[in-house]
Amino acid sequence: MQAAIQIKNVSKSFGKVQALNSVDFDVRAGELFGLIGPDGAGKTTLFRILATLLLPDSGGATVLGFDPVKDYVEIRRRIGYMPGRFSLYQDLTVQENLEFFAAIFGTTLQENYHLIGEIYSQLEPFKNRRAGQLSGGMKQKLALCCALIHQPELLLLDEPTTGVDAVSRKEFWEMLARLKALGITILVSTSYMDEASRCDRIALIQKGEILSINTPAGMVGDFSKPLLSVRTESMYRLIRDLREFEMTDTAFPFGEFLHLTTKDKAGEEEVRNFLKEKGHEKIEISPTKATVEDCFMALMQ
Repeated sequence: MQAAIQIKNVSKSFGKVQALNSVDFDVRAGELFGLIGPDGAGKTTLFRILATLLLPDSGGATVLGFDPVKDYVEIRRRIGYMPGRFSLYQDLTVQENLEFFAAIFGTTLQENYHLIGEIYSQLEPFKNRRAGQLSGGMKQKLALCCALIHQPELLLLDEPTTGVDAVSRKEFWEMLARLKALGITILVSTSYMDEASRCDRIALIQKGEILSINTPAGMVGDFSKPLLSVRTESMYRLIRDLREFEMTDTAFPFGEFLHLTTKDKAGEEEVRNFLKEKGHEKIEISPTKATVEDCFMALMQ
């Protein structure tokens, strides 16, 4: 399948900080590709390079077949870019923002209404409200509408759901799935590991380096260590004790439980006996399936 984005050994530093270190991957045409990593991993720096807003120190990229340095005008005409920070005009109303961005690209709200209609229908009751007075979820929907108003071939969405409530996050990803079905290529970054499963493929990034690239199912399938879910009456003491247990490989909190991998195939019985010796009560231990977050933590080791 043809690549909509090709990134070849891209590096970028800011003083002594290495934001990107030889990043290399492709995004296929029509794909919903996720760049997954914590804050400070280099996601925004890479997006700014692809959006022609920042020059790499070395390496290069092509976006829709164009060079972001030489062909920046053509790329800007063909992509929709949604930065992580809300960047629309907060003193303009919803309607005014949409009309402004449509005018920039020589189009109208009506001409491309088929692309944004479903999203805009949720905004329309507030079309005369200033953008700065919208809720977080509504701001993100307005920003997505403005990114789509000129019918782009590619969407670059930099952490679009950060700071948004769980319901709005779910709605946003459902909208992305519908846009993908229309043939739009989407590159989206997020620090929420649970959102990875909604992508066709994902790249895990940390400290400017790509740790792994695969489908979400493929990445989880490559997790080869037995994984246990553990809980007791004292989670703080549980983490401290298990991290001192000689058979522990990794131990990280996951919600109400702790996810544990062990050395030498130590199983539930060995873990339970150790916790009893440490005076733990109400011990719950069971095998569990790995998640993308488990994979990320394993790769971090």
